[in-house]
Amino acid sequence: MTPVSTGLIGYGTAGAVFHAPLIAAAKGLRLNAIASSRTAQITSEFPEVRVYPSPEALIADPDIRLVVIATPNDTHAPLARAALQAGKDVVVDKPFTLNASEADALLALAERSGRLLSVFQNRRWDNDFLTVRRLIEDGRLGEVMYYEAHFDRFRPEIKQGWRETPAAGSGLLYDLGAHLIDQALQLFGLPDDVSADVQRQRTAAQTDDYFHIVLRYARRRVVLHASTLVREPGPRFLVHGDGGSFSKYGIDGQEAALREGGRPGSDYWGDDDPAQFGTFTDIDGTRQTIDTLPGRYTAFYDGIAQALREGTPPPVHAREARDVIRVIEAARISASEGRRVAL
Repeated sequence: MTPVSTGLIGYGTAGAVFHAPLIAAAKGLRLNAIASSRTAQITSEFPEVRVYPSPEALIADPDIRLVVIATPNDTHAPLARAALQAGKDVVVDKPFTLNASEADALLALAERSGRLLSVFQNRRWDNDFLTVRRLIEDGRLGEVMYYEAHFDRFRPEIKQGWRETPAAGSGLLYDLGAHLIDQALQLFGLPDDVSADVQRQRTAAQTDDYFHIVLRYARRRVVLHASTLVREPGPRFLVHGDGGSFSKYGIDGQEAALREGGRPGSDYWGDDDPAQFGTFTDIDGTRQTIDTLPGRYTAFYDGIAQALREGTPPPVHAREARDVIRVIEAARISASEGRRVAL
């Protein structure tokens, strides 16, 4: 079967580090075009790919079926709209949009036009999250009453780039928050309400670089936390249920491998360092090391190819990504007004 002709808009960190290599590795997709001003870098790394000077030129290419949008957050909605209106199937990098109304408009447009619309929530396939999900689904933790997930870094200096400038959609909440919220919603669904503290902690910060979110589900509490001033990280995941507890340190290494030029399919891709395997403690206090499941970012684009070629559901439905934006909006209101925000 002929691979799906794919065009990528944007060749910054998201496009060059994540999307381009993962599209190239996908079964059933072919990266045929990239829209970016970084022509020299693209021709060096993907010499067979056509380079377009603008998103509009790529969207107008009749040979491109799937358009992938890996541009600054405030451009996601207009570019996705333009691609859908041109009859393309579309993948948008997270976060899906800036607000839920933009997301709903795109969902309606995709439905009217009969096109696929999905969002790149790659950290559903982090090795640590896959392991937590398996433990919860297997019932080993019993009924989960407390779940805590961290995405902490030590970056005291402000990095150059749009993510740290005071633009719409910039800041840590839209960036790492989209990952942590998506993971929580996959496990527990939408919460009853949201409370959040969102701050600028670094002296020169122009946008939020810290958040602490609490999602309430009846008796269950879900805590999502990220900071740029954590030199010594604590656990990545803490999960407590009436059947035991699980703790996990360290972070999935697929991003680091991609940044270093590694490619999916290489030896030990997605494997965890055994020194960072998590610990399960049962109701009797017996501790057991839990081998981390392999991470597999390739599952996203393999799933997109299967959806386009065979009509199966996409690996991430845009409705799910819209719900992530709803929680982000609620967190922003909560932080601004100092109150719990019902969903």
